[in-house]
Formats: sequence, structure tokens, C-alpha cells
Amino acid sequence: MIPIWAQVTYLGAATCFVLALKGLSSPKTARAGNMLGAAAALVAMVVTFVVYELDHLPWILVAIAVGCAIGVPAARRVAMTAMPQLVALFNGVGGGAAGLVAYLELSAAPTVFPLVAAVATVAVGSVAFSGSVVTFLKLQELITTRPVTPPAGPALFAASLLVTVVLAVVLYAEGADAAWLGALLGVVALVVGVLLVLPVGGADVPIVISLLNAFTGLAVAASGYVLGNALLLIGGTLVGASGSILTRLMAQAMGRSVVSILFGAFKGGSTAGAGAASERPVRSAGVDDVAIMLAYARRVIIVPGYGLAVAQAQHTVQELVELLEKRGVDTAYAIHPVAGRMPGHMNVLLAEANVGYEQLLEMETANGQLRTADVALVVGANDVVNPSARSSPGSPIYGMPILDADQAGAVVFMKRSMRPGFAGIENELLYDPKTTLLFGDAKTSLTGLVSAVKSL
Repeated sequence: MIPIWAQVTYLGAATCFVLALKGLSSPKTARAGNMLGAAAALVAMVVTFVVYELDHLPWILVAIAVGCAIGVPAARRVAMTAMPQLVALFNGVGGGAAGLVAYLELSAAPTVFPLVAAVATVAVGSVAFSGSVVTFLKLQELITTRPVTPPAGPALFAASLLVTVVLAVVLYAEGADAAWLGALLGVVALVVGVLLVLPVGGADVPIVISLLNAFTGLAVAASGYVLGNALLLIGGTLVGASGSILTRLMAQAMGRSVVSILFGAFKGGSTAGAGAASERPVRSAGVDDVAIMLAYARRVIIVPGYGLAVAQAQHTVQELVELLEKRGVDTAYAIHPVAGRMPGHMNVLLAEANVGYEQLLEMETANGQLRTADVALVVGANDVVNPSARSSPGSPIYGMPILDADQAGAVVFMKRSMRPGFAGIENELLYDPKTTLLFGDAKTSLTGLVSAVKSL
């Protein structure tokens, strides 16, 4: 029997998880929310060590030490551009751990509901693990980021999913006497996770990360039920619910359904296009010309994207903004909800450069102000400002809500080259007569703009 004080502590930790999740809903409170959630998890872990008589304690401590030795340096050294990959990997580890715990508890779950929960956790945790590993490989570009559709892909996925369901039913019927069935169920579910994520490409990958995060949360919640641990049950439910809501919101931001995101590649509906750039003429300029455009504008709105993160140019762009403001130029940042490669990527990136929260405009507000801006400065973004989403029914991103950078008086588009963005499709904004291209690395170009504005 768990002591009353331990139950109260668990309840307090669960309450802190709820408050932490609430804190993460705003940039102003996100740091405090994150610290609160981490502290609550640490307290809950310490209580678990004190209350329970743990078997194999030395091995547990060794495992914790090895995990810390790997996880702490990885988290501290990871570049902002690689943060989505790290999130995907951590999420996969969580799902895999929940699946393994449930597998080991199969023999200790003789009653109906714990056994159902254990079987489901083995399957869902395995899907979350293998799917997250594939998203990591895609984002790290260790495999192609484009959709991979195996021969007879839909039939193969359906067959593996059916086998998973059948094995789950048989495992439930056999119960504790069929541990080998649990292992086989986990292996087949791993295949399901791979086949689920491989056909996803381009800008859809971050949405799948969010969906797999929800899977991991459900797996952890179910394992909490199996273990009789209310804290795991509450924490997993929070992750599952918030991940599901986030997935839906991101899909809406892309103007597509979750089903089309997962299976659109089988019908040619993925957000990864042909990846070729046309040879139509564009207008380009040098740093000095662009500096004059920005310095003598009344209002400039910056549209950041993944290229800004790759160049680690967030501090430089903020330095440019401060120079423009000293000259009386009204400035702001337009943030698309799926800019970058994870939700809130641009918010985190700009917060690192001490950009004020009031300068970050959400898409609806930003679009209203872009129509009155003299210059829209697009830094490393591509797909989120592509007018094809509005005007080309045949485009893979047609219907996706975008930032209306093309509605500004003039557009300065900073790019390394004419290569398409992450979705692999050509951007019509590059060929708009009001668009001026500034080619080069974002940090190098922004540094040049800073120097040029200072000299005016």
C-alpha cells in the first residue's frame, strides 16, 4: 500500500504537470512551465525510489547513469536546427520504453482491463518508437525527406495493421502463457510504424512527429494503468490529449486532413513536389540596394523560416531590426504556425535572440499587417509564403493557409539558391515583379545589411 504522503505528492506532481502544460501555451510562461514540469517529474521519481522496494536496483541506477551520460550532453549541444530531430528521438524512446514495460507486465496482468491495456501498449508503443526513428532519419537527412512509397504500399500497410490487430486479440486470449506472441506483436507493430511514416514527406513530417507524440502519451497512460501508477496515467493522458490537439491544429494550419497527410503520397497528395526549379528570369539585387529599401521604408515585416535557423542568424536579424527601429521604421515578425520543422520553432529561435513577444505576430494578425507593409523581408522561409497554396489547385500545398507576403508593397526574398523549399515545390513568389532576391547565406547577407544600414 502506497503511503498517504506519497499519494499526495504524486497528486501534487500531476497538478504541476497540468500547470506546466498551461505554461507552455504562451512564450512568456513557457520557460517557467518547462522548469515546473521537470521539477515535478524529478520529485515523483525520488518518491518512487523511496516508497517502492525496487528489484535490481543497481542495474536501474546504472541505466539512469548511462541515460544521463547520453541525454544531457545531447540536449546541451544540439543545434537549434536539429531540435526537431531530437524531439522525435526522445519521443520514440518514450514510446519504446512504455512498450517494453507493458511486455514485461503481460504475465502480471491476469485480469481483463490491465491485460487489454498491456497488449495495447505493446502495439502502440512499438509504432511510436519505429515511426519516430524514421522521422528522425528523415529530418537528419540520413534517408530521403521525400515520400517513400513501397510497391503495393497501401496493401502492405493494411496487411501489417491487420496482423497487428489479430496478434493483439490472440495475445489477449492466450494471456500470460504466450509471451512469444507479445514479442511478435511488438515486431509487427514496429513494421507498422515504419510503413506509416515512410510515405510522409516534405512539410508534413513535423505533423507526424506531433501525432507520434500523442501515440507515446497514450502508451504511457496505458502503462500507468497496467502498473497502477496514477501519475503515469495522468501524465500520459496529458501528453496524448495535447499531442492530438496539436496535430489537429497543425493539420488545419496546412489546410489538410490528418488522413491526407499520412496517406496522401499514395494518391500523389503529399507536400513534396518534383523538386525542380524553372529557368524563368528573376530580379536580384545586392546588399546595398536592399539596405536602402529597408532603411527608407515605413513598415518592414520579417518572415523567418528554417533557413534562418540553419544559418544561426537570429541574433543578426534582430540587430538589423534594432537598427531599423532607430531610424523610425516600424518592424515586426510574421510567424507561420508550421514554419521551421516543429511547432513553435521560430518562436523559440527568436526568443533566443531576445526578441520581444509583442513583435511576434501570429498568422491572422500578420496577414492583416502585411497588406500595409512597405517591405516583407523573407528570411529562410519558402513554403509558408508560396502563393500556389491559394492559386494553384494542382499544387501539393493547395489550400494550405500561408503568410500573405505577396500582398506587401515589395518583397525581399533571401535565399541561398533557386532550389525549392522543404516541400520540394517551386515558389511563384520568386517570380513576382515586386520580388527582389538577395542570394547568399542568411547570416552573411544579414551581416552585410547591418553594415550597409549603419553606413546610410
